Amino acid sequence: TRYLAVATAALLLAGCVTSPSGRPQLLLVSPEVAIESSARAYLATVEQFHEDGMLLHDRRLTDRVRAVAGRVVGSAVARFPHTRDWRWSVALIDDPGTVNAWCMAGGRIAVYNGLFVQLRLTDDEFAHIMGHEVAHAIANHTAERLSRAMLVQLGLEIASLEFDDDVVDAAAVAAQLALTLPNSRTSESEADLMGMELAVSAGYAPIAGVTLWQKMAAHGGGRMPAFLSTHPSPENRIAKLAAIAKLLHPTTVPPEPYPVAILPREHRALGSSRERL
Repeated sequence: TRYLAVATAALLLAGCVTSPSGRPQLLLVSPEVAIESSARAYLATVEQFHEDGMLLHDRRLTDRVRAVAGRVVGSAVARFPHTRDWRWSVALIDDPGTVNAWCMAGGRIAVYNGLFVQLRLTDDEFAHIMGHEVAHAIANHTAERLSRAMLVQLGLEIASLEFDDDVVDAAAVAAQLALTLPNSRTSESEADLMGMELAVSAGYAPIAGVTLWQKMAAHGGGRMPAFLSTHPSPENRIAKLAAIAKLLHPTTVPPEPYPVAILPREHRALGSSRERL
């Protein structure tokens, strides 16, 4: 049956796919399919934000995000050259009450201005958020979420592993669902380590990764921010990051900022046709 074929393919992929940290990953879709389907979901999501009037027009914040994201992405591209051709972009979402950010496969990022309003982030702290989110994309965590989403999609019944277009279409549907699914705690811990290394290699202070999560943990009193809903416990995370921070030193020569499109100012430049994904 097709379900048996899917299960067999998953086991085969699990045996040959690992994350940058060497962790085995079970993937029902390839990283390439994850990038294409994520682009579809991202553009649809950005258009919806645009229609709802939630794309932020703030030149000062745009310039600030561009500068920090550019350096972190520059660090990522230097360490992982295959990401050079990704369409790196950041959608600024006007939602002062929401403390959140996310990054999909292919470098498609969203940042909610509630991060700055609620947490009063320094550039160094924001760099650690960017590092964390970029790490999710580099470590194929989107493909892992897509795989989980596909397992609960009725569309799996009509997806054939023999035809790439069917797999892409099924993954595109799953990508919309994957936006609402959290990363696993294993993925979050992996992104913590990789993210701190990316931020520090971009020239930002290691200790800012600790103060960031202290602010996150304290935000809203006893209410857990959406950004932390499935993350490791704040106490354990902060202690682990503090230990890692002592071993890292920011580079004295930060990488050249990589060109990152900031939405909405440049959102039309991304295009909506398949060829521009």
